[in-house]
Amino acid sequence: MTHITITMPPALQHWIEARLAEGHYADAADYLRDLVRRDRQAADTDHHRLRGLIEEGLASGILPDEPEDVLKEIMARLPNA
Repeated sequence: MTHITITMPPALQHWIEARLAEGHYADAADYLRDLVRRDRQAADTDHHRLRGLIEEGLASGILPDEPEDVLKEIMARLPNA
């Protein structure tokens, strides 16, 4: 493992201390490691979701209509348009 030293404002330090007092983490390093793991998972999830949306868009094909016509059609379907 590597060693990292960080500086933070008192408000964040108090937040960490409050989280530790709840008993879910052994120490501040344990808490911060958990935050980094969860951030990494969220980033991976976002990446996979976006990749799926891109693939869905590519698979849907290209409309032959002009973009302005497509927007007008969409706007006409909206309530209060």
